[in-house]
Amino acid sequence: MTVHADREVLAGARVVLPTGVVEGGRVTVEGTRIADGAGVPADAPALDLTGHWLVPGFVDLHNHGGGGASFTSGTLDEVLRGVRTHRAHGTTTLVASTVTGDLGFLARRAGELAELAEQGDIAGIHFEGPFISPCRKGAHSEALLRDPDPAEVGALVAAARGHARMVTLAPELPGGLDSVRLLAEHGVIAAVGHTDAAYEQTVEAVEAGATVATHLFNAMPGLGHRAPGPVAALLEDERVTVELINDGVHLHPAALRLAFRQAGADRVAFITDAMDAAGFGDGTYRLGPLEVEVREGVARLVGGGSIAGSTLTLDTAFRRAATVDGLPVEAVVRALSANPAKLLGLDDRIGSIEPGKDADLVVLDEGFVLKGVMRRGEWVVHPRTG
Repeated sequence: MTVHADREVLAGARVVLPTGVVEGGRVTVEGTRIADGAGVPADAPALDLTGHWLVPGFVDLHNHGGGGASFTSGTLDEVLRGVRTHRAHGTTTLVASTVTGDLGFLARRAGELAELAEQGDIAGIHFEGPFISPCRKGAHSEALLRDPDPAEVGALVAAARGHARMVTLAPELPGGLDSVRLLAEHGVIAAVGHTDAAYEQTVEAVEAGATVATHLFNAMPGLGHRAPGPVAALLEDERVTVELINDGVHLHPAALRLAFRQAGADRVAFITDAMDAAGFGDGTYRLGPLEVEVREGVARLVGGGSIAGSTLTLDTAFRRAATVDGLPVEAVVRALSANPAKLLGLDDRIGSIEPGKDADLVVLDEGFVLKGVMRRGEWVVHPRTG
C-alpha cells in the first residue's frame, strides 16, 4: 500500500531521537521530510501510535539480495524486487553487495547497478571479493579470487561511476595495503574481511585507511590469547566500525555482546549479509557461481556446508538485539541507522529523526515487531493496514 500526504502528524509513540527516548512523542512529516512542527496546532489530526516505538529507517551496508533476487546476477527489475523486499522490513537505505566474480563481469555489473544508484533506489555498491583470502573464502568461488592489485581495484571502483561505497579485501595479500590506500584516497570505504591477516597486518591496514570490519568474527581467524588476529585489532581501534550479523546463526550472543561492549554503541553496524532467500523462503539458490541450499532459514553451500550469507532482515536483527541480547534501544538504533548513515556520508539526510532529514521512519510495537515503514514521506507499510 502506498499512501502519501503533504503533511502528516505521528503522535503518541516512544520516539527515539539522537538525544534519547521521548515518551508520547510527536513527529510531523511534510512532503518527503521531517518538519519541526512549528505552526501545526496541537489538536491537528494525527495518526495515533500510542504503545509503539518510532525509530529511524534502517540502513544496510552489506546486502546481497532478497525476495528471490540476487544483486549480483539478477536483472535490474529483480534487483528492485529485492530492494522492495528489504524496504518492507524497514530498510529504507540499502547498499547492494556483489560477490566474487570475473573482473569483467563485475565491472559491467557495477555499471548496471550504478543506474539504480543514480535513480535513488540503492545507496551505492559494495564489492565483496574477489580480492580476498582463499584461506577464508567462505561462500566465494576460489577459482575467481585475485590478489588486490591497486590498478584492478581502481578499475572496478571507476566502473561504478562514483557509486562504489565499499570494497572488502584481505590486506595481507600482495597489493593489499596499497589498495587500502587507494580506496581511502578515492573516498571509498576499505573493509577488512575474508582475511587471514595477523594482528600486526590488520593494524597496518587500519593505519593505511581501512575503517570497516566486514562481518566481524566471520571469515577471519578467531580471537586467540597469543595470536589475537584481526578481531582484536579491529575491535580496539576507534577508527573502525564493525559489522555484525545478528541472526543467531553467524554469532553466539556472547560474541555479539563482547563486540558491542568493546567497540561501543557508536562503532557497530548491524548488517544482514542477506542473499536471495531473505523474505522468500527455503530452497536452492545461487550465490555467484556457487549453489546454496536454504533450510529452516539457514543458507549453506551445497557440498561444503559453509554459511552462505543469511536470510536476515533488519527488523529481525532489531528485535533480537533488543530482546535476546538485551541491548538498549537507543544503542540498537545507532547500530541500525545512525552509524551506517555516518559511514556512508549520508548522516545529513538519514539515520536519525531530526527536522530537515528524509522522513524515513519505522514503527514497531511494544515487542519490537514491525508495524509500519515510511520512506521519504511515503508509507511502504502503513501501521493501520500492514
